[in-house]
Amino acid sequence: MKPIIFIFDDKYFIMIVFENYGIADLEQVSTEIIRLAKGKKIWTFNGEMGAGKTTLIKSVCKQLGVTDEVSSPTFSLVNEYKTTNGSKVFHFDFYRIKNIEEAFDIGYEDYFDSGSVCLIEWPEKIESLLLQEDSFVIDIAVIDSKRQISVN
Repeated sequence: MKPIIFIFDDKYFIMIVFENYGIADLEQVSTEIIRLAKGKKIWTFNGEMGAGKTTLIKSVCKQLGVTDEVSSPTFSLVNEYKTTNGSKVFHFDFYRIKNIEEAFDIGYEDYFDSGSVCLIEWPEKIESLLLQEDSFVIDIAVIDSKRQISVN
């Protein structure tokens, strides 16, 4: 894995990029992502199909102390996991929703307002429901067969 790249504008932190990481680096990357989240509860994971969103979420959940088996909630839309300290983590996959009303149907507000960490795959499907300033954004890209994660 290449060193982490810190990107700033004239004064403010913009993002951190993890380049060319592999499965062996996921624990380190996940630990750093959790640190960078600084207590934000809504995390969005952006990336193409097969980019590694669910794999990264599994690693993040492990670092958060999730004791349940982590799997993509593709058909149920949301999975609830318990952690070693008794808190909850919610994992959403909005890939299959046909309209925004489906997010209302599952009661997304109850989850998002719960104070628990919410890990969201395919956030662009519910973009109008997310407040950008309240979200921690993780972008995953595959460039020339190499993975890159940008966090901001």
